[in-house]
Amino acid sequence: MNSREIKIKKVLMAILIVLLLITGVFVIKGYFEGHFRSVDSMRAYMNTFGIFAPLVLVLIQALQVILPVLPGMVGCAVGAGMFGAAVGFWCNYIGISVGSIIAFLLAKWLGHKIVDVMVPAEKYASCVEWINKKKCFPLLLFLSILLPLAPDDFLCYFSGVAGMSTRKFVWIILLAKPWCILFYSIVFGYFI
Repeated sequence: MNSREIKIKKVLMAILIVLLLITGVFVIKGYFEGHFRSVDSMRAYMNTFGIFAPLVLVLIQALQVILPVLPGMVGCAVGAGMFGAAVGFWCNYIGISVGSIIAFLLAKWLGHKIVDVMVPAEKYASCVEWINKKKCFPLLLFLSILLPLAPDDFLCYFSGVAGMSTRKFVWIILLAKPWCILFYSIVFGYFI
């Protein structure tokens, strides 16, 4: 990697960190104020942002993947309930996809340090050993992202340190992620 690429990477990382910090302040403040405990409380919180509510939802959904302490399902329900199934789907899909790619890139750039924080060492070591023996990890990742209730956030970080190419990961997210979100958007859009 030449010095220009290193500088570009550092600038992009700095911009990403600043955006995460700004978004994080709003999300953490909302979390501690109890705005993410239910669909109704999050909907009320989102309404305070007026015409910027869809953008805020995209940012919240991205951040809930990067910092997996926020419930992503609540964001999907709020998006569909507030903006309808179609707009809610796009807000959720864009946010979750961007967050997944950022989590992957953070793991790829920061290495095992970031995954060690999230996963116990013995569990991490056994997963790495298992993946290194199997050649079907991309297929398993695709199916896990496709289906609801899989540990998507962890898998994004883990994929970043498992040697998967960025291009392959992005394609898996873009092709597998919309189906689960579409299902949630339709269900929540019509029943909330």
